[in-house]
Amino acid sequence: MMDDHSTISDFIGRLPKAELHLHLEGTILPSTLVELSSRPGRLPLTLPEAEAYYQFTDFTGFIESFKAVTRLLAQPEDYEHAAWRMMQHLAAQGVVHAEVFISVGVIYMWRNHDPEAFEPIFAGLERARVRAQRELGLSLYWIFDAVRHFTVAEAERVFRKAAEMRAEYPAIVAIGLGGDERRCGSEPFRAIYEQARRASLRLTNHAGETAGPEAIWEALSIGSERIGHALSAIDDDALLQQLKLRGIGLELNPTSNVRTGVSPSFAAHPLRRLFDMGLLVTLNSDDPAFFGSDLAHEYLLAHTQQAFTRDELRRLAENSFRASFLPESEKSAWLARIESTP
Repeated sequence: MMDDHSTISDFIGRLPKAELHLHLEGTILPSTLVELSSRPGRLPLTLPEAEAYYQFTDFTGFIESFKAVTRLLAQPEDYEHAAWRMMQHLAAQGVVHAEVFISVGVIYMWRNHDPEAFEPIFAGLERARVRAQRELGLSLYWIFDAVRHFTVAEAERVFRKAAEMRAEYPAIVAIGLGGDERRCGSEPFRAIYEQARRASLRLTNHAGETAGPEAIWEALSIGSERIGHALSAIDDDALLQQLKLRGIGLELNPTSNVRTGVSPSFAAHPLRRLFDMGLLVTLNSDDPAFFGSDLAHEYLLAHTQQAFTRDELRRLAENSFRASFLPESEKSAWLARIESTP
């Protein structure tokens, strides 16, 4: 029997959740752009002008919109403010842990590869993280994301910076490979993934979003521990068996896939089928400011569009911690909390 919206929404809000596939820049709401534009020396934006940055019709258009919003982040204080707003919104949804991508590759490209320009930006992000831990009880890890369709050398720069900075900032836990997989697969990055692994960084990868299951096989072959999107996995039975056997975390983003045109609807998304097969499925919002659906809403849509029961939503929340990069002791503590959530 389906709960009514208010009842199930209350349950989702109480349920401790982790979000594992979330891009910092993709959480910046138009209202936050307006706030940033009101600072001295800026050209103020109206809300309709800010909202115009978020208009797109397909995956390519989304990439261009994402870049346009990112270009408006000029100073470390802008990143700090955007991160704080993101963290407030996460906490309000009942998210207690997040592992957030930073588009370090994009930041480097637009700042002429100057490490002295990036490090103050990251220091601002860290100030927001520490504040959120203190004031909101939110734990957060950073994932340094490279752009696959730049160059291998650019990605190596990003991964090396993650390894260098991790000693000072232990919240840097992983590297990732985003961007347009139609333009470049994972194989060219094999050596630098191995270097990152030797530096004790965890390995994530966007694969199977706009490409077929061969892209996911390739991501696995270079050591990826979690796969973002993994939409096309459903088309390859042998791949599904491997993903299940290896316990690979799948960072699914249904509304994102609908909005970028790679899935026809939430109801048609393979979320339910992958979950029923027993894969390590997690639910995420990807870029909520662009796609109009945050994590709590994704859980609600799983209930209304794919008939996930309360117990199944509870299992999705459990999966989010099992697939996280948290220490085992913290995972166990949160799993117990989830089990006891009324």
